[in-house]
Amino acid sequence: MTERVYLFKGFERFWHWTQAALIIFMMLTGFEIHGTYANFGFERAVNFHTIAAWSLVALWVFAIFWHVTTGEWRQYIPTTDKVLAIMRYYSVGIFKHEPHPFRQTSQQKHNPLQRLTYLAILTLLNPLLWASGWLYLFYADWAAWGLSALQLEWVATAHTIGAFLMLAFLISHLYLITTGHKPTSQLKAMVTGWEELE
Repeated sequence: MTERVYLFKGFERFWHWTQAALIIFMMLTGFEIHGTYANFGFERAVNFHTIAAWSLVALWVFAIFWHVTTGEWRQYIPTTDKVLAIMRYYSVGIFKHEPHPFRQTSQQKHNPLQRLTYLAILTLLNPLLWASGWLYLFYADWAAWGLSALQLEWVATAHTIGAFLMLAFLISHLYLITTGHKPTSQLKAMVTGWEELE
């Protein structure tokens, strides 16, 4: 038996899809800047990458404001409760058609493993990408900032590592959205806001 619950508000869906589009676009332009392939041309790829990065910063400012004012920031408070059970479910239980050990509600949209993953992205991966990207963007100012000893190659390597980690998250995220009670149910929920919960 399933119950239809409105889980994701309009701004959450807008924020999610806009953020996803900007990140994917930054990956495309970033890997072109890195020399992986040619599409826009180096100079245009740099300009597009920079515009997308500033757009993402603006989106995050609005998203942080929205999360704080609505109280939705509580959805991301980390917990280790049932983490091992959820890890076991995704590695073994799902293939045996076992029930998911976590039940979503409008008060708890993210399971403990998701919360820990988002915490790692917010505290480790995003700072790596933003710090290295900022340094990359303002390379001409390093001497004035007293950063002459810093090597551009180190910054570029750190930024590329961050990009590959974000790509790994994106791939795993795309896989995990197919693990609902139907392969498209979680994707549909992030489009309509309504989730069918067992």
